[in-house]
Amino acid sequence: MLKVKKGDTVEVLSGNDKGKQGEVLEVIPKKDKIIVKGVNVRKKHVKPRKQGEEGGIISVECAIYSSKVNVVCPKCKKPTKVGFTTDKNEKVRVCKKCGAKIK
Repeated sequence: MLKVKKGDTVEVLSGNDKGKQGEVLEVIPKKDKIIVKGVNVRKKHVKPRKQGEEGGIISVECAIYSSKVNVVCPKCKKPTKVGFTTDKNEKVRVCKKCGAKIK
């Protein structure tokens, strides 16, 4: 089960982009991967498909493993692990450091 959701702000823990923060654009649960804005950017060569369309080299964010990131708490602004509690018979994600609810 992934503890990261689309729209979360995350910080990268390891790799070439260590320390970078960005928003989660897409979650791929079957592969346990996520795509983060501005992280793991690669160059892609694109051919023009339609008449009048331009080809060239574009930058694309590639997927990284979700275990390489931590969610940034909106209250304490620090990367933290995510815990779960029940609130009015509803499962809620919480910050392990300060206990604040994560949307």
